[in-house]
Amino acid sequence: MAALRTVTSYLRLLRSSARVLTRSRKPGTWTNVLYTSIASMTVGGGLCAIPFRQVDNLSHDSLIKRAASLVTDSSSTYLSQTTLALIDAITEYAKAVHTLIALQRRYLDALGKMTPGEEDTIWQVIISQRAAVSDRQDECKRFELTWITAFKLCETAAEAAYTSGAEHASIGVRTNMQVAQTQVEEAQKLSADADKKLAAAKVMEVERMTQYSASLENTNEEEEVPEAYLRED
Repeated sequence: MAALRTVTSYLRLLRSSARVLTRSRKPGTWTNVLYTSIASMTVGGGLCAIPFRQVDNLSHDSLIKRAASLVTDSSSTYLSQTTLALIDAITEYAKAVHTLIALQRRYLDALGKMTPGEEDTIWQVIISQRAAVSDRQDECKRFELTWITAFKLCETAAEAAYTSGAEHASIGVRTNMQVAQTQVEEAQKLSADADKKLAAAKVMEVERMTQYSASLENTNEEEEVPEAYLRED
């Protein structure tokens, strides 16, 4: 309906121009107005399928190249935004992991030196931080999927631009893809390093807790021995 109203408006403009030109009877004026009106309808109204003579520099090839360039620009923007989001998510995940590791080490170093209340407090903090790490990890996975989608979209846009003859646009988006991939790979190294440290911290936690439990059992056994001797006496 909007397109129909646009066509109607332009037809009215053409009729009005025709009446004016008929009165003036200046040769060539009608042709100029006709081409100008058709150009306005083609560009402003979005009616690219009207079978009139095309204006200079608005051939099908040039319009396709422009459209391909717009697609590559939009795809590059999408990729840049998702890359930034993914890198920030990975960075926050790594920070959360290192905070958790620090809390766990603090707890293990204080084993046997804390009151039950202090031990319960630090355990609550550790549990809360573990939940934060899990949330950050889920966020990383979500943004990673979005980034992969953006990367594939850029690949398609680059191929479309190259096929349409917009080689410069194709090269530009592929360059942006390489930069984004390098940045994400560097950020993923931080994530992998954090995961390794977290796994090592878990192993150390199990070992320390096992040793602590064994020491408590030995202490209890040593305390029970004198009582046994006393009963025999």
